[in-house]
Amino acid sequence: MTPSYPVGLIWFRRDLRLADNAALYHALQQCEKLYCVFVFDDSILGGLPQADRRVEFICQSLTELDQALRSAAGRPEAGLITRRGLPQHIIPALAQQLDAAAVFCNDDDEPSALARDAQVERSLQSQGQLLLRFKDHRIFARDEVLTQSLSPFSVFTPYKNAWLRKITPFYLSSYPSERDLRTKLADRPEAERRPIPTAAELGFAPGTLNGLRLPTGIGGARRLLADFLPRLPQYKTARDYPALKGPSYLSVHLRFGTVSIRELARIAHESMQREDWDAQAREAAATWLSELIWRDFYFQILAHHPHVVERSFKPAYDAIAWETGPEAEALFAAWCEGRTGYPLVDAAMRQLSSSGYMHNRLRMVAASFLVKDLGIDWRRGEAWFAEQLNDFDLAANNGGWQWAASTGCDAQPWFRIFNPVTQSQKFDPEGRFIARYVPEVARLAPGLRHAPWLARPLELAEAGISLGHSYPYPVVEHAAAREKTLARYGILKPKS
Repeated sequence: MTPSYPVGLIWFRRDLRLADNAALYHALQQCEKLYCVFVFDDSILGGLPQADRRVEFICQSLTELDQALRSAAGRPEAGLITRRGLPQHIIPALAQQLDAAAVFCNDDDEPSALARDAQVERSLQSQGQLLLRFKDHRIFARDEVLTQSLSPFSVFTPYKNAWLRKITPFYLSSYPSERDLRTKLADRPEAERRPIPTAAELGFAPGTLNGLRLPTGIGGARRLLADFLPRLPQYKTARDYPALKGPSYLSVHLRFGTVSIRELARIAHESMQREDWDAQAREAAATWLSELIWRDFYFQILAHHPHVVERSFKPAYDAIAWETGPEAEALFAAWCEGRTGYPLVDAAMRQLSSSGYMHNRLRMVAASFLVKDLGIDWRRGEAWFAEQLNDFDLAANNGGWQWAASTGCDAQPWFRIFNPVTQSQKFDPEGRFIARYVPEVARLAPGLRHAPWLARPLELAEAGISLGHSYPYPVVEHAAAREKTLARYGILKPKS
């Protein structure tokens, strides 16, 4: 029998939507009256730069969520309660103030989130209240896809095959979480009927999203999805080329839950079987689904192996001696600022710093360059991406960096090293992406934009380029850097 609580509280976190929200569905099923809250967590906000775009994204998304709640209830009093501070203190106190028998939320396997939730749960239990958590931001949770020996997978392809064998319409179906909102949403106490704070009111720089094509909130996610679906049949061929409009651009919406992962996976899975699509289009849908499965894979890696937050997934790789000292610091700064002298790497890094977005192919190229051309610890790059990326997600960011550094599960072999010039020639053949973000080389012929140091003096002069002045020489020579990397990783080879 489904428990019944006279009053409940739903704690929104990384699930800023009403539709297909697992915790909201269960709260509405089990409560006679429901309050809604979001906490601006000072333990997170305190570590962010003042111009962090994600704060404004969250504020705008919460404003839309608040409007949706009030509209669904048909009463302006029934909106979102917002607080700022530490959830460990705020949630138990608010639950007691509202006389809520249970707090509902969607789960999170990040180590800091687990510690936070455990503290909230203990406090609630001491007050005679419950914390009820539900799976929402991934299809399969930590122990739902295991090997035949009931251990977690550490290689993606077998995990993906097991994931596909397990998937059924049940796992992809939507929760009717918008039902009963009108009758069950409670009116906020009068003191809580405040507008959603702006980024400026939280102490962050306003207008950080100005000029960026980054629609926020539930409506923004719907617009991006509607824009992507006609392009889905070309996804496999277009997604690797940063100058093309290939990806869905939904990653930030998945991160903050303004779109449901179940909806996206269902669309991809059903599209794989569409009889009105040709084989290439169905394969494109399968490729998109594979990218969504990678998310689940990295989530379960983090859940089962939390040491990856600070150390290599493969312990032997912690013995690698990374470059340090003033020269390494100068190289790291050049990488962060997009002035390595390798135009594709610089374009990628400038795209990141100017927009908070980086194309997935370029994330691999930029990461490989930092680790295997510059010899700098992958954790420094991971931390930079964590600070800059709008869609930063600990599991995916850590997994991607450890993949590039060859320290992670199912990573590329340590002796595979991306050549930034050949990557540029292959994936930005006309140098269009480079020309957008590295205008210093835009007047060169397209073929020369990949490696301007190979241009003849007359070609450089005609393009207005003075190497070492208007655009830097390469900070390292790739072939020599490759040999140093092979030697650095060579200590891992078993002794004969």
